[in-house]
Amino acid sequence: MSLQARNVLGWLPLALVAAVFAGAMFAGGWYSRPADGSGLPPGLLRHWGDQLAQQQLQLTATRSQAQADAHALARKLAQLQADMLRVDAAGQRMTQIAGIDSKEFNFDQPAPMGGPETQPVTQPAVMEEVMDSLDRLAAELSNRQRQLEVLEDILLTSRLQREVKPSGWPVTDGYISSVYGERTDPFTGLNSFHPGIDFAAPLGSHVDAVAAGIVTYAGPDAGYGNLVEVNHGNGYVTRYGHNEKILVQVGQRVHRGQPVALIGSTGRSTGPHCHFEVLLNGRTVNPQRYIEASR
Repeated sequence: MSLQARNVLGWLPLALVAAVFAGAMFAGGWYSRPADGSGLPPGLLRHWGDQLAQQQLQLTATRSQAQADAHALARKLAQLQADMLRVDAAGQRMTQIAGIDSKEFNFDQPAPMGGPETQPVTQPAVMEEVMDSLDRLAAELSNRQRQLEVLEDILLTSRLQREVKPSGWPVTDGYISSVYGERTDPFTGLNSFHPGIDFAAPLGSHVDAVAAGIVTYAGPDAGYGNLVEVNHGNGYVTRYGHNEKILVQVGQRVHRGQPVALIGSTGRSTGPHCHFEVLLNGRTVNPQRYIEASR
């Protein structure tokens, strides 16, 4: 046998051993692969699955929190809208009571605002900050509403006082034919005290209440003829005498400017006129200051 042949035979056992070892390694690697043929270790797949499940839970929780925040924000905005409607309504009532021109101040329109452009805030608002701002705004609106209600009460009281305090003439067309105080009696020619002011006016024209009140008398009364008496509260009473016809009845509520009778010449009278008296706390006072109050 040649030297070359002997060398080949000498390396053959080593080659067989190497081939057997490589085959064993290949077989071991093949049988350790996952059944799905992915070639990834089972532990890694389980780890990724767990992470995916956790992320899904976090996403669900985040979505639920966002929905809850949106619902809370919607409720807060609805409350603010209701508060704004109440404040606007109170403001409109006050402007009407106070007689403010809508061109000067109109609650139906937003308040005019403006100013130069500035650097915008780049930091986004956090939901907690937004809700805190809304809560502060709601508290301010509530305070404004209470203030407006107090002012409304003050204005209503002032208006009521103006309504019940006698002022103006009881007739639309006419003139003063006799004043309050000492005068010559038209029937006797002697000096006498006249407790009111006489307004000469066309027969059958309106006699108007000079303030709001309750009718306390409506009927004939000796020298007054057909008399209407109205109690205005706060000690004020007005009387309208010599009427041709009475248009109201006892217990009826009347407002300023409402016709209560028609001009006549009943009772102790020389011609169509309205005898007008003002009583304060049961005593007659000069009506002159009250008839001039509205002029």
